Amino acid sequence: MLVPLTPEQTKVKCLGTPKIDSPFSFQQEEVLERHILYDPYYQPGVEKPPVFFETSHPSKQVFFDPNKVSAAVVTCGGICPGLNDVIRSIVLRLYFGYGVRRILGVRFGLEGFIAKYGLPFVDLTPEFVTNIHELGGTCLGSSRGDQSVEAIVDVMERQGINILFVIGGDGSLRAALKIQQEVEARGRLISVVAIPKTIDNDISFISRSFGFETAVDAACEAIKCAHSEAKSFPDGIGLVKLMGRYSGFIAAAAALSQRDVNYVLVPEFDFDLHGPHGLFADVEKRLKERHHAVIVVAEGAGQKFFAGQSDRRDASGNKLLDDIGVYIKDELKTYFKGKRDINLKYIDPSYMIRSIPANTNDGLYCATLGQNAVHAAMAGKTSMVVSLWHGVYCNIPIELAVSKRKTLLDAGRMWRDVIESTGQPTCLP
Repeated sequence: MLVPLTPEQTKVKCLGTPKIDSPFSFQQEEVLERHILYDPYYQPGVEKPPVFFETSHPSKQVFFDPNKVSAAVVTCGGICPGLNDVIRSIVLRLYFGYGVRRILGVRFGLEGFIAKYGLPFVDLTPEFVTNIHELGGTCLGSSRGDQSVEAIVDVMERQGINILFVIGGDGSLRAALKIQQEVEARGRLISVVAIPKTIDNDISFISRSFGFETAVDAACEAIKCAHSEAKSFPDGIGLVKLMGRYSGFIAAAAALSQRDVNYVLVPEFDFDLHGPHGLFADVEKRLKERHHAVIVVAEGAGQKFFAGQSDRRDASGNKLLDDIGVYIKDELKTYFKGKRDINLKYIDPSYMIRSIPANTNDGLYCATLGQNAVHAAMAGKTSMVVSLWHGVYCNIPIELAVSKRKTLLDAGRMWRDVIESTGQPTCLP
């Protein structure tokens, strides 16, 4: 669902006019200022002028002198496939593309800036990153939790850091925005560029987040196993819990890809377990007719069933979710006790999914995001994230990316396709 935007909202900040010749060779068409329509279906003369996103590309002139640049890279929040691919791409583009020789890796998230943690920076060289894309997780480590923005910028000033690359999700992007605002308040010329990382694919104005496709691949393998288990026993039920705190994109995409799922439960849509229109009544009906069922539930679904319990939060302030997968598993057993002798298999591959290396497509995507982040930073762009929008790589302000959370409600057709694929009643939801 497209929301109304103004040209001012999509304008990317720049530290100044680039005046230094880039080390890249250019053809004329490569240096033209390029943009992509925010709404590709815009019709001239309809209501208001079109709104554009600035496309990502190398600039003929750069703002920073490559011989004097000190760059830093930090990964924050939970891990997901592709983190090392992005780090590697940034380092290789800076080193071989622009000739930057001082590239620092910040250990264990923003804690790496804070003295009390005693974490030294890592020198990121081509040798250091040679094979890291073959590994899951992040070679720099990560962490959650607020850190002093003033202390972070103090360290950046003392270390002479000109460019900071922040690889993280919604909370990390907000932290990057605060860092940029502190930098600006001090009158410092430091570029802060973010690469959006969320396995849940829930950052707005970004068609697909890196690691999402790999996560869907792995989720499909779990669904295949659940389907095999369910069909191999009388009244078999395969229950799979997938990641998705507030957005059910992984569950929806995996169900559409595999087409063996009968019920998909996501955070965006309400559902009941009991009653004539509840999940269990429909599962019972299906078992009588087909003798097996596969249920996929996103981790953030059905949190209403835990209402009134303690409001626990992690170090970043995110609410700790109760385990809906285990809850449904236990409730299913209770519901069918004395009715049918079900064979229930529960699979939770969440941590396996987020810790594996990126697949080929995600690896390519990560590499392109990383190199475009470098191009933007060297040109003096700041307070922005690199994005993919309607198949085109572009730069968008951080404020826009964190303005709202992307959900299946915004995707429109995707949830309709899930309902058609599973055949589940629309009241579920």
